Amino acid sequence: MSGPNGMLYGGDEIGALVFDPGHHSLRVGYAQEDTPKADIPAVIGVGPATHIPDAEEKVPDGNVTQSGTKAGNELRHYIDVTELHVARPGMEVQTYMKDGQVDNWDLFEKMLDYCYAKVIRSPSEHHPALFTEAVWTTRPAREKLAELLFEKYQAPAFFLVKNAVLAAFANGKSTALVVDAGASQTSAVPVIDGYALVSAAVRSPVGGDHLAAQAKAMLGSMHIQMLPIYSIQSKEVIRERERARYTLKTLPAGLTHSWQQYMLKRQYEDFCHCVAQVSESAYDERTAASVPGLHYEFPGGYHQDFGPERFKLTECFFEQSLGAPHLVCAAASSCDADARPALWGSVVACGGVANTPGYLDRLTKELASRAPSSHRLKSHAAPSPAERRFAAWIGGSILASIGSFQQMWISSQEYDEGGKGQLERKCP
Repeated sequence: MSGPNGMLYGGDEIGALVFDPGHHSLRVGYAQEDTPKADIPAVIGVGPATHIPDAEEKVPDGNVTQSGTKAGNELRHYIDVTELHVARPGMEVQTYMKDGQVDNWDLFEKMLDYCYAKVIRSPSEHHPALFTEAVWTTRPAREKLAELLFEKYQAPAFFLVKNAVLAAFANGKSTALVVDAGASQTSAVPVIDGYALVSAAVRSPVGGDHLAAQAKAMLGSMHIQMLPIYSIQSKEVIRERERARYTLKTLPAGLTHSWQQYMLKRQYEDFCHCVAQVSESAYDERTAASVPGLHYEFPGGYHQDFGPERFKLTECFFEQSLGAPHLVCAAASSCDADARPALWGSVVACGGVANTPGYLDRLTKELASRAPSSHRLKSHAAPSPAERRFAAWIGGSILASIGSFQQMWISSQEYDEGGKGQLERKCP
């Protein structure tokens, strides 16, 4: 017997929600499902409201939340791609994330309002909420999140889990060395029996954003202009490497620098997604040149094949001191000698960057040359791109739907009695 949203727990519908905030996007959905219901960019457009509807007037698109009360000084928040990607004068793009954790709580509240109203479409007081967090999330940030969910959203229950632990669960492991290559950073976190070893976790600032910046520099040096897709009215079909012929749109005046940069960054991300590839061993121009090139067409219509440069682009992930192999070795050597064989025998790669073709093979090869001879190296990554990208969310979905986990939740009653101290006790 399952409930209206497919939740089933001991005959009771619990409808637990899983939130996985990251630098690139926020994943949200119901526990027990395979993938998140929504994957929302982790930025919010904040700009003057062009038209404030009267109370009885219908708002044509409910994709906007309004805040502020002063007439004429009203700010609107634009969330999710359908709203964000519209050219609006005076709309600044801001993010609520900094250094792997929520930094701007007012903006994050707007995002949660949107999730409950437009994605879940159900009152927050009906759903327990499980949140993922980075290993180095500070205590004030954790307490602030608990306070927000219990006091503003009236959640019946709440739980916080380290995203490395959930990524290990999603890959069917309770002990693993999790390499999470995300947008703003790459981290290596040892997880032993379902607990992340915070003291041994290491990270570097090389991630998907760094790759997009590298692509920007590379295309600039090749004198290829990346035009934002919103600026093009029409384009003509041209031969390869011919000069692009296109007509530009007339755009409204007053488009902000932050919005234009955000839209351009999306273009560079798309380029990396389509073209970037990791070579089997350290970059060598001759070897890379023997691999067939990949074709890419730019928004303006210009198109060409990319050869060795697409392999050169991803070398930043395997740099001597900042690359993933170095992080894995550093994290493993910070653990007790007894735990190391199990960690080397279970290296799990996840995060959006881990979807780059060739990433896992190269990581395995680099680690094989560094692993202690006494340990057997086994590396693993989920087969599908969605499972790698959403590993922490999927782990949360599995955890929140296990029967034996139900007594672990911090209930609103426990929070009322014990306050924020419950967090340290129940969510180590």
